[in-house]
Amino acid sequence: MAGVIRRLDEAVVNRIAAGEVIQRPANAIKEMIENCLDAKSTSIQVVVKEGGLKLIQVQDNGCGIRKEDLDIVCERFTTSKLQKFEDLASISTYGFRGEALASISHVAHVTVTTKTADAKCAYRATYSDGKIKAAPKPCAGNQGTQITVEDLFYNVNTRRKALKNPNEEYAKILEVVSRYAIHNSGISFSVKKQGDTVSDVRTLSNASTVDNIRSIFGNAVSRELIEVGCEDANLAFKMKGYITNANYSVKKCIFLLFINHRLVESAALRKAIETVYAAYLPKSTHPFLYLSLEISPQNVDVNVHPTKHEVHFLHEDSILERVQQHVESKLLGSNSSRMYFTQTLLPGADCSSSEVVKSAANSSAVTKGTSDKVYAHQMVRTDSREQKLDAFLQPVNNPLSTGPTEATTEVDAGPSEGAVRPQDAEMEDVSDLVEIADIQEDTAMPGGSSESGRLSPETPPPLKRPREDVDMEMEKDDTRKDMTAACTPRRRIINLTSVLTLQEEISNQAHANLQEMLHDHSFVGCVSPQWALAQYQTKLYLLNTTKLSQELFYQILIFDFANFGVLRLSEPAPLYELSMLALEDPESGWTEEDGPKEGLAEYIVEFLTKKTEMLKDYFSLEIDEDGNLTGLPLLIDNYVPPLEGLPMFILRLATEVNWDEEKECFESLSKELALFYSIRKQYITDEATPTNSQNEDSDSGSTTWKWTVEHVLYKAFRTHLLPPKHFTEDGNILQLANLPDLYKVFERC
Repeated sequence: MAGVIRRLDEAVVNRIAAGEVIQRPANAIKEMIENCLDAKSTSIQVVVKEGGLKLIQVQDNGCGIRKEDLDIVCERFTTSKLQKFEDLASISTYGFRGEALASISHVAHVTVTTKTADAKCAYRATYSDGKIKAAPKPCAGNQGTQITVEDLFYNVNTRRKALKNPNEEYAKILEVVSRYAIHNSGISFSVKKQGDTVSDVRTLSNASTVDNIRSIFGNAVSRELIEVGCEDANLAFKMKGYITNANYSVKKCIFLLFINHRLVESAALRKAIETVYAAYLPKSTHPFLYLSLEISPQNVDVNVHPTKHEVHFLHEDSILERVQQHVESKLLGSNSSRMYFTQTLLPGADCSSSEVVKSAANSSAVTKGTSDKVYAHQMVRTDSREQKLDAFLQPVNNPLSTGPTEATTEVDAGPSEGAVRPQDAEMEDVSDLVEIADIQEDTAMPGGSSESGRLSPETPPPLKRPREDVDMEMEKDDTRKDMTAACTPRRRIINLTSVLTLQEEISNQAHANLQEMLHDHSFVGCVSPQWALAQYQTKLYLLNTTKLSQELFYQILIFDFANFGVLRLSEPAPLYELSMLALEDPESGWTEEDGPKEGLAEYIVEFLTKKTEMLKDYFSLEIDEDGNLTGLPLLIDNYVPPLEGLPMFILRLATEVNWDEEKECFESLSKELALFYSIRKQYITDEATPTNSQNEDSDSGSTTWKWTVEHVLYKAFRTHLLPPKHFTEDGNILQLANLPDLYKVFERC
């Protein structure tokens, strides 16, 4: 017997259609995000609970929905983006069918809160099965729309049971939002679970596409990206995006494809590009791909899939071939540099003659299998690339390398600035015993560069990766320009003429040969807090750590200007008390003729409080309304300045800085900060003659400051310091011994 054909009930029809459009929580969020983007939002916030099955909340700051439209906003085929069928040929918005909210409302409880720019208040309405439950109610709210979806698939038990893993659904949601965040770099996105304070995905509205890729997929991807882009007027398409080079590969292909700004899949395009990569990557590994194709709307059919997951377009084969050719040409251009990971050379390992670095005559040339004999007096027996185990064993009680949250404001009224003169006297005494460093700028060192460009912001050392020799360095990554010396992202680009002039002065005064020596030195040990020994090639040098660290911090302050992190003090430090401590110190030079100390201290607090905004904005020096110092700039990672010098720094900040002229102000303020941050002998415990009760403490203190000098400061000297020319003449870098000369001495014995 033939079955009877009946017309399905409208509720059943709507529920079936909803099941096609909303297959899982990620689909609902995708539809709502596209609505947010159509509303010209610049901020989209997503909050979910139990993978989106219990709660989905999407909030934007777009144009909002008119109160008059709230009655039909959740009905099927109601849209503001399409009026007649012909409009599909030139559709430029994400939505056009008007099914998103309708489909969601048939399988969940929906609440819409919205406010337009010209409305006096926001309005809230709830929906079920596409119909509004009650008239919209006025309420408080920001401009934009907030859509709350509760109990998704509450009336579709089979679908609800199939989606029983909330973590898996949350991962799908993160994937969808991450892809839209990368493509829409001018819009801020955030996704978090309800109740969490930290977002799992968060991008900023002023971040670039590469910044978003870095924050979502990590540095491993972002530093290997190649920018691609091509267009063809005949095929009426334009392509742009980022792909990884041959140095990067993963087990599963990450392919972000947007066609006319719509997230879609294209198996044909994926296969075409992976065919190109097959010649470059190891077997069974895949690249990271982000491509955005803009095709003339007349050539694209967007209405071929219920979830708009796929699109069809004209000249598909020709466009795929053109994209494939462009990707292949970009990969060919990047194939000149390949990165291979090798085991670090271990200290004490036997080296064959083919691995010995030759003498100063050709310091960077390695005799690879040649028969050239390396004489004993020319042999360099150290490798600047070697790492020490104690570099990974940071002392627990290190006062100079504690984390920012451990910074303290306890200060000592002991000697402050007066030791600058004794340091100079000590330097002169040493100068009588040794000769000035035999480094002349006009005699280029082998393997050195004649350029004296700034190394700090452009080439910070990669974390947890062995240093590589100058000749073995790979192509410099452009993304490094965005990092400061403290390995934090730059917030802004500074174009102040005064700052640029100071940067140019530092670069012009740089000594290229000294720079190479510091870059490739081997640290020997600390003589005192002020002096340290280092070897370069066959020479042994005595380096003034105090002066070098002072110059390092000055250069970081100029080159990373207004882009510092903040070292937050555990307790606010009152400027008045700090000023009084400094004035009571003999080195302050205070006399009764200067007036009472209390009056001077109050003047210092009032004066610096007026400069709070500039100090915080440009130097991350934070002073609260009560006249307390709460934060200091973070100049390099793992380094906290000796806070015993804080009182004298505050005094000099108010009295020694030229606050009238912009350039002189920035220069003198940076020099005072650099002096405060530098390693100075008077602020480090003298462990030369400890008592029995102090033996253990002083040994620990010695270990901590020595660790900081070797593994923080001298590590920073390698990449962030441009040594000025006067260092070769003023005794800050002194040559103690030279291996060929020592051989000559002992040959006479």
